Amino acid sequence: MSEKVLDEKTWPQEAEAAINDIRKHVKNASISPRLQSSNRRIYINLTTLENSDYCIEMSANGFRVVGRKYDDTTLSSIENMNYETPYALLNNISQKYRESFGGELMNKLLDLAARNSEG
Repeated sequence: MSEKVLDEKTWPQEAEAAINDIRKHVKNASISPRLQSSNRRIYINLTTLENSDYCIEMSANGFRVVGRKYDDTTLSSIENMNYETPYALLNNISQKYRESFGGELMNKLLDLAARNSEG
């Protein structure tokens, strides 16, 4: 299987897909309108359920916090590690994300169990 190479058209699509996956577990997430995206990285402005703002870099290396406010890339790469998925990153920075995601998962499991017991 060949590695998928993302270009300037597909990076925003990938970022929007990641944002849609986490949308109900954060207050806000959107592609930065100010920071220049490239075919190697894109920036996502994110507000957690705790009202903490972050600028997240999405690249081939994964997801990484690069700033503690929107459109900010002042944090060094040494300070913040890369996460393979946005879920792993959010799990590390937001307790309320863990609670929200865990609650949704529990509800889905309970619903599945209820449907299986009816059959």
